[in-house]
Amino acid sequence: MGKLVNGTWQDVWYDTEETDGHFVRNDSTFRNWVTPDGSPGPTGESGFKAEAGRYHLYVSYACPWANRTLALRALKGLEEMISISVVNPIMRENGWTFEPFEGVIKDPILDADYLHQVYTHVEPQMTGRVTVPILYDKKKDTIVSNESSDIIRMLNSAFDDIGALQGDYSPQDLMDEIDEINELTYDKINNGVYKAGFATKQDVYEQEVQGVFDALEKIDQILEDQDYLVGNRFTEADIRLFMTLIRFEHVYYGHFKCNLKHLSNYENVWEYTKRIYNHPKIKPTINFDHIQIHYYKSHDTINPNQIVPYGPDIDWSI
Repeated sequence: MGKLVNGTWQDVWYDTEETDGHFVRNDSTFRNWVTPDGSPGPTGESGFKAEAGRYHLYVSYACPWANRTLALRALKGLEEMISISVVNPIMRENGWTFEPFEGVIKDPILDADYLHQVYTHVEPQMTGRVTVPILYDKKKDTIVSNESSDIIRMLNSAFDDIGALQGDYSPQDLMDEIDEINELTYDKINNGVYKAGFATKQDVYEQEVQGVFDALEKIDQILEDQDYLVGNRFTEADIRLFMTLIRFEHVYYGHFKCNLKHLSNYENVWEYTKRIYNHPKIKPTINFDHIQIHYYKSHDTINPNQIVPYGPDIDWSI
């Protein structure tokens, strides 16, 4: 995993002894916003105007947080406006790298070998985790944001006046409901599977894994009479949840021991997951090879032999 300490890369895991067996995710470091006119967003500084060709996304196909941004980029038709780099799925002693691998897209901005070099280029004395996604401003030569929830909202609306496809996935009339469901799914499902998988005490694991399945039960009930989570419209809430669900059987069920039930035991959640996966803009952003290889080859503490499962064999058709 690793992190930067005063600008120096250190190959260190999360200190769960300090947190009594709990996995605690670090806050994002950069929280600026791209806006239509460059005015300040909800956080950070001004000066990041939406312009075609100005911004670059660093992503991993394996990472559910980065996958959100790839989905919004595709849904909004921003592929020609916002370029991307894709890291190698295996994250070991050097963190995310650009080592050759099928699907990797090298860094055209800094020609970095390691993602942590992008962070130290902007903040030479940075201390913190090196994560994807990163939204980078080529004009100002700096990181705009590394917070996925902010980035998807930027991509949703900031570029609408300069040619982004229509479609509003964060509609203002539903934002209170979206924020409410996001809070549930983030804590108990998106981050919940990590809190279960990275727990280092039995009682902590049992508490966290139960929370995952309690939340899945709630989601299944919500979807009993509607196709989507909020207002029966396809929104960012669905995209955020889906990126965890699509990884559930491939990695979280086995690798993170989230195995009380299979996802298919929740009929409504299962049909919902397949429906979103088969969206023509979403499906091309999902790379199961990168997903499985990343989790099973990057976490020595969980899978020291780095054996990648041959399955599962899933029919994703609808």
